[in-house]
Amino acid sequence: MKYTPLPKELYERNRRKLAAKLSKNSVAVFNSNDNMPTNADGTMRFRQNNDLFYLCGIDQEETILLIAPDCPNPNMREVLFLRETNEHIAIWEGHKYTKEEAEAACGIKNIQWVDQFDQVFNTVMALSENVYLNTNEHLRAGVVVETRDARFIKSCKERYPLHQYHRLAPIMHELRGAKEQEEIDQLQIACDITEKGFRRILQFVKPGVWEYEIEAEFLHEFVRNRSNGFAYEPIIASGPSACVLHYIENNRACKDGNLLLMDLAAEYGNYNADMTRTIPVSGRFTARQRAVYDAVLRVQKEAMNMLRPGVTIQEYHKEVGLIMQSELLGLGLLDQTAIKNQNPDWPAYKKYFMHGTSHHLGLDVHDVGTMYGPITPGMVFTVEPGIYIPEEGMGIRLENNIVVQENGYFDLMRNIPIEADEIEELMNS
Repeated sequence: MKYTPLPKELYERNRRKLAAKLSKNSVAVFNSNDNMPTNADGTMRFRQNNDLFYLCGIDQEETILLIAPDCPNPNMREVLFLRETNEHIAIWEGHKYTKEEAEAACGIKNIQWVDQFDQVFNTVMALSENVYLNTNEHLRAGVVVETRDARFIKSCKERYPLHQYHRLAPIMHELRGAKEQEEIDQLQIACDITEKGFRRILQFVKPGVWEYEIEAEFLHEFVRNRSNGFAYEPIIASGPSACVLHYIENNRACKDGNLLLMDLAAEYGNYNADMTRTIPVSGRFTARQRAVYDAVLRVQKEAMNMLRPGVTIQEYHKEVGLIMQSELLGLGLLDQTAIKNQNPDWPAYKKYFMHGTSHHLGLDVHDVGTMYGPITPGMVFTVEPGIYIPEEGMGIRLENNIVVQENGYFDLMRNIPIEADEIEELMNS
């Protein structure tokens, strides 16, 4: 692997947190993700199931994790099942974990080959009453293929119909929502790599450069710093394309006088940064561009201060909307009549700022975590207000990643240039 793995003590701690949430006499099972096909005999790059990774750090296909904290046989309270390698696999696919390497990585003593799973699981199930199984329950998930988890749920319920079945997802959302320090450190590396890419393109962007050339510059910098690449499909949107929230074609030339919105970031060790910056293609903001830019930046700064323990995301988004409303009034984009006549379910400000300001960040770019419960210290959020004015061919979004602390926040992107004056200075140096 390219990245430096996190210490096994993190995964041991995470498993203890999970065990404390399970009912008496329970067993929990986590499956790795599938190798996903493309066409013919092609497959996509493997990406581990994040819940399994959170609990053991094993970044390999065909892995199963079994946790049964109350099992009378201490040897079966934690069992990790791995794909057994051989000479053929080693030649065609490369090295796979040995049992000794897996134990060193995750701290689990009982490592078995995956073909032993049914035998071990049958024994543990005979000694258990409750079964916890995993599914993707992200509020915005659109699952259209049958996952390894889904197949396992079917087979498990067919073989063991009289056990009590429970959902792991709510527990994992709670646990993964607040990050341990080791996770924050990994996110910081992803943000630092993202910074290197951004500083590189500030010297590269000029009128006539194509969006895909900018994408290539970022990718070069990310990979050379031990990232697997982009944390998500990069948005590199010049001119009016910046008003398309999920513009990913990246196929336009950057023109003099346009703004360039870039929503992209690096991943590192399966943890993801999430940055947006908007810069002037020519190296200088016009007066109108600067006014809108500064308005977005003011909203971002105020929003960062509002993300604090005890607040809910729903309350926070409403308050940020009022701040944005004031800025849009100042820019002449809204007037009091529009506000007076607005639909409470779709306030007037949403004409120019139609998305949320923040989401959880971590192993997933839109990470799991509470959307209705109170924010707690250790949660990591994006803060990304924007103003989009199609009639002016202008879209501006600014996004940083912050860690909520007991008394304030810590900005993981504090070193990435964001002030308009600094952007212009770096582009013209």
